[in-house]
Amino acid sequence: MGRSEQRTASGAGAARPRSPEIAYGRDHLGVSLVAYFAAVLARTEDGWDVSETELDNVETLADLADLAREAAQDDNTVLVFIEQEDAWFAVVRVDGEEDPRIFVSDAAAAARSSYGDVVLTEELVGRAGDSEFDDLDSLVTELEESEDAELSSTGSDDEEDEGPATGPGGVPVGPLGDSELLSEFGVSSGDLLDLSGEGAEPGDALNEIADALGCAEVLEAVR
Repeated sequence: MGRSEQRTASGAGAARPRSPEIAYGRDHLGVSLVAYFAAVLARTEDGWDVSETELDNVETLADLADLAREAAQDDNTVLVFIEQEDAWFAVVRVDGEEDPRIFVSDAAAAARSSYGDVVLTEELVGRAGDSEFDDLDSLVTELEESEDAELSSTGSDDEEDEGPATGPGGVPVGPLGDSELLSEFGVSSGDLLDLSGEGAEPGDALNEIADALGCAEVLEAVR
């Protein structure tokens, strides 16, 4: 089963202390906590070894990569699936000591989550220095303002499209990262982008990816 997110967004990976309200499913801003699911898929000679994992002690991408490498067999590929219910999913691929490869279905949605902060590295997002994730209150406010601005601009036929929409800190709306990271396992870039399109369900997307990998039943069993 999915777990409730119990971390708050922060800067360079340091988690804020949990408030008493979190035990009741609310954070200090009164925002509902969203269930998450994370699994590690380790490549083996016979297929994939799948296990659910927790992210409570994962503060950075390096932490996530270390967690993946602990599950690796003979330096084979390890995948980490992260799903935030009804919002976004991420796939992180780790091959030995190589740098992790990352794909996020909706970067702006992931920016609302502290777990998204693990995969939305500065390099991936293309920002430098301290980000606006240092202040969760500011982030939520800016997200609301960004959504209001998008709604107010909708329907204006005279305005030209100036490029992809972005959220606070320059985080783009929509898919972000290496869409080719699963190509050799039967999930093309186009397939992955289709699974990230409007109306796609993150849980269903991960199930379809697992089906292509040949481990859908095992993934479903560990949920």
